[in-house]
Amino acid sequence: MTLVLFLQLNSLAFAQFPPAAGQEGSTAINGDSSTFIGWAVMCSVERGYLDISEPGSGFVSHGEVSNTLGQADNIVLSLGDGGVATLGFHVPIYNGEGFDFCVFENALNDTFLELAFVEVSSDGENFYRFPATSLTQTETQTETFGATIPEEINNLAGKYIRLFGTPFDLGEMENIPGLDVDSITQIKIIDVVGSIDDGFTTYDSQGNKINDPWPTPFASGGFDLDAIGVIHNLYNQDINENKGYDFKVFPNPVIENFTFESKEEYKIELLAIGGRVIFQMESRKKFLVKMDNYPSGIYILNISNGKKNHILKIVKR
Repeated sequence: MTLVLFLQLNSLAFAQFPPAAGQEGSTAINGDSSTFIGWAVMCSVERGYLDISEPGSGFVSHGEVSNTLGQADNIVLSLGDGGVATLGFHVPIYNGEGFDFCVFENALNDTFLELAFVEVSSDGENFYRFPATSLTQTETQTETFGATIPEEINNLAGKYIRLFGTPFDLGEMENIPGLDVDSITQIKIIDVVGSIDDGFTTYDSQGNKINDPWPTPFASGGFDLDAIGVIHNLYNQDINENKGYDFKVFPNPVIENFTFESKEEYKIELLAIGGRVIFQMESRKKFLVKMDNYPSGIYILNISNGKKNHILKIVKR
């Protein structure tokens, strides 16, 4: 009895992160929530092994790349051991107030959790990983259909049951050299190999082994990616926010035209919804952009000079 009580107390001591969807304090967000203003529109994948300990077993094959695009619907692409999916968006994701995007997996219940790392990029080349934490025990391998306690994991995709997204806050990634958290263009999802064998294990940001169901030697093995939902992007960025730029764009919102003014020379591109370039101007310090013939709506202004790159939201009344 004493041993059982000790184990229960020890487990509670480690249960420090939000609980399963539907429980008080959970951060899970339903895929039908009006919180989401967009979804991934592009994806490339590198399938992982059926069983990384047996490379001859081949690769997973379940699902299509298209299954990861659009709203979460529980139709998935399986990544396999160590598989990677890289997703893109029409409009860059922005570091707003609170959570900025959610990753959806297809967990059958609250504890059968197949996990993945999440990395973000603002240039499409350099990716930076969210600081993940796993406090799950590592003395015994979690079996193929074994359980993981949600309260013991943080910043790992797949924490919640199907159709409930695991949210991520770009505020945790601020001040990383090379990363612009106000202009995230791609997100990478990397399957966690849940083996506790030293030859195959993966580690969290604190050096802990991550123990999740393994092996999963099926065509649908590994992390099953459903969707990535966007909560904040440059279309819903606060246009009056002072970002400390070395240039001015005024007025914004725009009625007929706006002026770009800077101490440095910049090249600008004005993009319509969907990314189509409708106006370009080579390097100059000041010029007028006429918008009287453009329909009302949201536009994106891409500002660059080879050393700096900024993206602003322009509202046409």
